[in-house]
Amino acid sequence: MVKRATKSTTQKSVKQALIDGLNDDLNLELEAVLRYLHHSASATGLLGHELREELKSDIVGEVNHAVFLADKITALGGELDIKPAMPAKVRTAKEMMQIDIAAERQVIKNYARRIEQAEAFGDKGLVIRLEDMLAEETDHAEELERLRR
Repeated sequence: MVKRATKSTTQKSVKQALIDGLNDDLNLELEAVLRYLHHSASATGLLGHELREELKSDIVGEVNHAVFLADKITALGGELDIKPAMPAKVRTAKEMMQIDIAAERQVIKNYARRIEQAEAFGDKGLVIRLEDMLAEETDHAEELERLRR
């Protein structure tokens, strides 16, 4: 006899996948804080000055995202799994921007996936918050891309 997943079991797996994804997002936000702090302190030259100013203004937003995600994971009954990677050491502002843009693009992809998971779970409030965060991350990526040109 084949056991079928009950609605409750399915909902629990959807919830756990959402919590796991939110933990991934939390770590990416924390990595962004560390990377932006490192890059804003060590970027040099004219381009470095512009990059420093851009990143300094984004650090607070990334911290706010991390706090929201940590609170949401806990509210969903999950456990925090905080293991951010330390930023790679690079020398030039151009290299820093390439890393920052790639990271922003990854976060954007992740938030799009997380929105789908939140919809499947039925958490409309989370969907709305993630959409707002996705829009902010898109703005960050576009600002960095404009600076790189």
